[in-house]
Amino acid sequence: MRSRTLRIGRRQVKSGRWRRAANIAAALAASVVLLGVLGFGYGTIPALGPALDPGRGVWTSAAGGEPVRSQALRLNGLQHPVTVSFTGHGVASITAATDHDMFLALGYTHARFRLAEMDEERRLGEGRLAQLAGPPDLASDEFELQLGLLRTAQAAWHAMPKDTLAAQALTAYAQGVNDRLAQLRASGQWPAVFTLAGVYPSAWTPVDSLVIQGDLTQELDFTTTPLDYALLERSLGPARTMDWFPVLAKNAQAPYDPGPYRKLPLVPLAAAPRSMTQPAATVRSGVSSAQARAAGTLLARLSRLPAGRVHRYPDSNAWAAATGHGAMLAGDPHLPQTIPSVWYEVALSAPGFDVAGVSVPGLPGILLGHNARIAWSLTDTQNQATFFYAEKTRPGRYYWDGAWRSMQVLHYAIPVRGAATAHLTVDTTVHGPVLTQAGQTTSVDWVGNVVSPDLQVMLAVDQAGGFAEFRAALASWYAPSQNFVYADAAGNIGAISAGYYPQVGPGCQPWLPMPGTGACDVRGVIPYAAVPQVYDPPSHVVATANQRPVTAAYPYYIGTSADFFDPGYRAATIDAALAGRATPGSFAALQASLTDQLAARIVPALLTAVRGSALSDTERTVMRLLATWNHTMAAGSAAASVWWTFWGDYLTAVFGPWWHSAKVPVGKDSAGLAVSPAQVSLDEDLEAWTLADPANPAFSLPSGRRRTAPQVMRQALAAAVAQLSSRLGGTPADWTWGRLHSREFPALSGAAGLGYGPAPAGGDPFTPDAADGGLVSTAGPSWRMIVTLARSGVGAVGVYPGGQDENPGSPWYTDQVRLWWDGGYLPVPVPGRPAGPVRWTLERGGLQGLSPRGSAAPDG
Repeated sequence: MRSRTLRIGRRQVKSGRWRRAANIAAALAASVVLLGVLGFGYGTIPALGPALDPGRGVWTSAAGGEPVRSQALRLNGLQHPVTVSFTGHGVASITAATDHDMFLALGYTHARFRLAEMDEERRLGEGRLAQLAGPPDLASDEFELQLGLLRTAQAAWHAMPKDTLAAQALTAYAQGVNDRLAQLRASGQWPAVFTLAGVYPSAWTPVDSLVIQGDLTQELDFTTTPLDYALLERSLGPARTMDWFPVLAKNAQAPYDPGPYRKLPLVPLAAAPRSMTQPAATVRSGVSSAQARAAGTLLARLSRLPAGRVHRYPDSNAWAAATGHGAMLAGDPHLPQTIPSVWYEVALSAPGFDVAGVSVPGLPGILLGHNARIAWSLTDTQNQATFFYAEKTRPGRYYWDGAWRSMQVLHYAIPVRGAATAHLTVDTTVHGPVLTQAGQTTSVDWVGNVVSPDLQVMLAVDQAGGFAEFRAALASWYAPSQNFVYADAAGNIGAISAGYYPQVGPGCQPWLPMPGTGACDVRGVIPYAAVPQVYDPPSHVVATANQRPVTAAYPYYIGTSADFFDPGYRAATIDAALAGRATPGSFAALQASLTDQLAARIVPALLTAVRGSALSDTERTVMRLLATWNHTMAAGSAAASVWWTFWGDYLTAVFGPWWHSAKVPVGKDSAGLAVSPAQVSLDEDLEAWTLADPANPAFSLPSGRRRTAPQVMRQALAAAVAQLSSRLGGTPADWTWGRLHSREFPALSGAAGLGYGPAPAGGDPFTPDAADGGLVSTAGPSWRMIVTLARSGVGAVGVYPGGQDENPGSPWYTDQVRLWWDGGYLPVPVPGRPAGPVRWTLERGGLQGLSPRGSAAPDG
């Protein structure tokens, strides 16, 4: 593993220099246009002449791109000296005498390299993007203030005992961020985004960190599935909707927890309506026109939000294997791949802490990684954590639990750069905030509005010495619900699907908007002892890849097949690979695997369906390509292009006529309503019918004309060949997947030229090396990690597609991208040891409360 890293590292030196030069050139080109507009103003954008002062303003941000050098720095709040050392790729290792100083130094280091990202993330969750970016982001601010991440964060901080480790970590971390802000105020060398806007970061607070925790919960747990079901049921009808989007998928999956299961009493909520103490009445089924209008209005609004605010991509992989002399663990969470990354790699060392892995800028601690005894990684798990309620209302009031009650009314003022302050009123019911009053007043009850002590849990996991401590810590993890995969140096492995799993009463349909009068309120949550979990399974391996974690015998509801969980194709590939010997090399190969299990199942059926049919010369050539294909979605594979195009055309040929006949309002939410390979329920349906029920009525047309699976497959093949011939030309051997499919890592700022790609790439949503987001994929493995654990010690390698520094002029801006792309890794620094020759020495003392010199720069 090490020799591969060194080889790749040498090869990329020259290309890295050229890429850095290209980044700087792109930044300068963009700046010429941007500075011209901003210098004189345009439309609602005010003139920002003071920011263009050559002696200060945006020009000074270039200083942040200089290589980091060894130096002594003074920070307020430190109790003892701290060292921060860096690898050649900028991976930091922090060594402190107290955990207070360790968290303070982490806050300072995060802010030194990711301040703009941190500020944008807290603004996103707190509804303050428009203050920085102007009117285009007002809709996002209004939605986030309605949804309530800020309210939840404020409640969490208010309820948190201030003598706990989590509270102390948040306070010390905020001090470290504010030490960096004090330095910037004194020097005036702000990142360009602040100087250009004339809006500067306000002091960092513990609530800001908790808001960023909420951002992650929203990205992973906030879904619109009940709204989509409402429109599907209204158009396709209840029977067809539940046949094609069933609670339990039609295809076979490989749950990591096969049972047996215990049906334990629910953990009750603190306050429940009186109606919930009685047997629930049968709830009237059917979606009214008013409910459909509300769902459509809300979906259309949500579709215009920034990417990632509604959970779409479930993909992540994590697995562990007992090796006989210890254990190994691999993890690669699949998230939007942006530059800078959502992750910041770091090693932390203080008495009681020796932990390394990836942190989240804005939060103290390590979220995925290892300590000297255990390792862990996370994947998203199936859990319907978002419920919508159709409220019965009068002006200012709603009916619940047998009585009319007053709405709680909240008021917000939203600063908007270049425009007047906007004002927002938010109505809330016992379920949560009202999101729309179009047609039917609809509120949302979701797990992100529950105070979750995630940070306390995360810090306990960072310090855990074995599975008992690991499991005990996760009992208090509520959101986002996650599969935590575990391995330790003694050779034990396990997994726990930790989270808050809300349960409603019998007769209720949580996959649809439910009546808000009380009968379908959340009655309790699945007890921790009954959530999916396994420890030292007989197979000596455990793997989660977002497949359903349990069998159909599981006695609790955790969501439907459409609730954005995976159809199990990646899990099948991983399970098959883990049957062999576990080595670092085999784990790395599996993380880079481009095998599509759905293709492996369907292509033989396609070959059978067209056998004996009259085919054109081009179609015969295509079938020869498929007959010899290994089902790998490699960029150079022509068969991969044929397969993916065929599958999309096959889905359209089967379901498209029904969608057209029923007038499914796809335009309201194309991600949730359109027929495409992203509709995992339809993928599962079509796989099951093709292989076991080729005469299913779904293959026939709404007009009544009968069709079978082989007939529709031949039709879809002809359409795919015609489409590829028109788009790519040449012979089928020229139709390589890389000509159709690419990956792109866009800049988080949205600035063209400051991201990476697009570039031809392999993968699709069903391969372990997943590529999500369409033919130009922008989501996938955001961090790859492999940990080897034995009694003799723990070692790890990791890589992510980006770099440690958000400044485009920095040598650490995208220096890990090529390594990630080629399947390479870097050693993860060992906590407590110097990471490299570059070292900061942090000592007590420094600047505080200074204003920036030159133009006024009030806190924003």
